[in-house]
Amino acid sequence: MTTQQKVNLLGLSRPQMEEFFLEMGEKKFRAQQILKWIHHHQADSFEQMTDVGKALRQKLSEVAEIRGPDVAHESISRDGTRKWVFELSGGGSVETVFIPDGRRGTLCVSSQVGCAVDCSFCSTGKQGFQRDMTSAEIIGQVWQASRAFGPRRNLGEHPITNVVMMGMGEPMLNYDNVLTAMRIMKDDLGYGIGKKRITLSTSGHIPRMDQLSQDLDVSLAVSLHAPNDELRNELVPLNRKYPLKELMAACKRYSDNITHRHKTITMEYVMLRDVNDKPEHARQLVKLLNGIPVKVNLIPFNPFPHAGYERSRKSDILEFHKYLNDNGLLTTVRTTRGDDIDAACGQLVGQVQDRTRRSERWKQSIFHRSEQTDNNTAQAQ
Repeated sequence: MTTQQKVNLLGLSRPQMEEFFLEMGEKKFRAQQILKWIHHHQADSFEQMTDVGKALRQKLSEVAEIRGPDVAHESISRDGTRKWVFELSGGGSVETVFIPDGRRGTLCVSSQVGCAVDCSFCSTGKQGFQRDMTSAEIIGQVWQASRAFGPRRNLGEHPITNVVMMGMGEPMLNYDNVLTAMRIMKDDLGYGIGKKRITLSTSGHIPRMDQLSQDLDVSLAVSLHAPNDELRNELVPLNRKYPLKELMAACKRYSDNITHRHKTITMEYVMLRDVNDKPEHARQLVKLLNGIPVKVNLIPFNPFPHAGYERSRKSDILEFHKYLNDNGLLTTVRTTRGDDIDAACGQLVGQVQDRTRRSERWKQSIFHRSEQTDNNTAQAQ
């Protein structure tokens, strides 16, 4: 006889939590109580929930749990950036980064253990893909980071003001779990983070971009990194399935479909010396993005062992930046943060060292996974 696995309430959105209590024979309002205890008061046991009756607390302890990822290691950069390495009960490790900037505090959250997209300049992709994270593991990063900063007094006063799904993994390939986690981030019973302050970054999975615009109103960032298909095929292999013409059309659709006033899509562009930073690349980029409401974020490449790339010269970055701005593209240069603790963009690896398992996972092609996702989407429709 097998023991029934307990439900991890950390990963349930408000509708899911309400359904959970209805199935228990309890009233829906219990969901509000428990959500506040978990996400506002950072409770990790039912005994802490003083306004919940003892009988219900006992009942909950028999069928449910509140279990976040374990903190294996924490580092603090000289610039104040914090990085956590989380060990997951389902196997594997991921990294989460908090970047303070005045009154703004951005948490960079992972969605997969490893990544199957394998962008050539990203250290996460070099470890291969291991598995998708559960919704509890995704929101658990926000929960653990919040606990590190202490109890929140109200929704408006907390160090974490923004969340970006820009950590390890391709969020669109773990769509359902990412969607649930982002709903908890937005919910006032969760973290109350505004839709403009939650950003999902994708390498360009078009069917999921279209679906996201219908499912949840959040900001979108696209890992572009090249202004033409030939170069992007090399840097971002997913481009072979979803080329730039189709991707730009999808970006336009996304901008047209979202409801908040700021419909701008962020185009992320890592600056690689003598690869994608030449004047002709800047000219091609202006032409490519014409007519789409975007801002461009130039990211100086952050090196890692055996990367095979170098950071663009500062003078080249500045010239590239000036040309884009002069030709109507709002462009910024990202300040490198946390590179002394390997927490900068493109450096997250989750400290995974199991090379045998990585080799096996490598056999799962990004194109095979993407086709499965497309088929599931078609069946749902």
